[in-house]
Amino acid sequence: MAETTGIDDAELSDQQQPTLNGRVRMDPRALVDQIASAQQLDAIAAPLARAVGRATQPTPVKNALSGTWLGHQLHPVLTDVTIGAWLSAAAVDVVGGATGADSARRLTALGILSAVPTAASGLSDWAETYGPDQRVGVVHALGNTAALTLQIVSYGARRRGRRALGAALSMTGLGVVAAAGYLGGHLVYGRGVGVNHAAFEHRPTDWTDVASADALEENAPLRVDADGVPVVVVRTADGLFALSATCVHAGGPLDEGELVDGCLKCPWHSSIFRLVDGHVMRGPAADHQPVWKARIHDGRVQVRADD
Repeated sequence: MAETTGIDDAELSDQQQPTLNGRVRMDPRALVDQIASAQQLDAIAAPLARAVGRATQPTPVKNALSGTWLGHQLHPVLTDVTIGAWLSAAAVDVVGGATGADSARRLTALGILSAVPTAASGLSDWAETYGPDQRVGVVHALGNTAALTLQIVSYGARRRGRRALGAALSMTGLGVVAAAGYLGGHLVYGRGVGVNHAAFEHRPTDWTDVASADALEENAPLRVDADGVPVVVVRTADGLFALSATCVHAGGPLDEGELVDGCLKCPWHSSIFRLVDGHVMRGPAADHQPVWKARIHDGRVQVRADD
């Protein structure tokens, strides 16, 4: 019989998990959970999110920072530039020595300059989050701010000829970036922030009966179910239209949205999608909304996936 310790698994610390060899290791997911539940962070996050929201309210600003023009979120693209520049500077410090000092300094500067639009795009995305996600996001932002500060000080040291100090500060900054990046990865891959919320819909390709035609009112979005997929159907003077009812940005219910000049506005974060083709007209959504074909047949509303 296997020897027991007399301790139930549930009694293990939330921050510690046993490894295969019996040793105890820290679980970073537990730390993330603590951050997510730390309501004290709301005192920082809430007013900052409101300020960012006001600054990014104009449609051109929101579209530019959200990546609406790009087809997916802009922030991950820019982080590659910033982190790549700083990582390259550190690599030159290691392999280039004193002869690579100028290159390392310039790469550090490139990372600092690119950090401005990177931070702006990230803040724009973050301002649309709430609760636990917003708390994790604000710590992610604070960590990146600390890393940027270290890189700025590193650049100053490099300019004064203190290459060793500059290299040490850059390495430290990279470590902070890595920790902050873990939080960012949790938001995307663990919480689905910035992920297309309609990406995994299984839309039927055959005409599917969803409602009586009598249920349709002109200019009034109607939520229906097409084999388990929520769809919003809208009849206007220009015809009958249908989009997936789950907003691609954060899963908002488009059927509760507002009609605006042939478009449907999400009630959660004000993304606007064109009815005729699902084209996103305003962020924070970056992807187009899935479009369905719709018709009235024998007094019934029918929809199917638009191939």
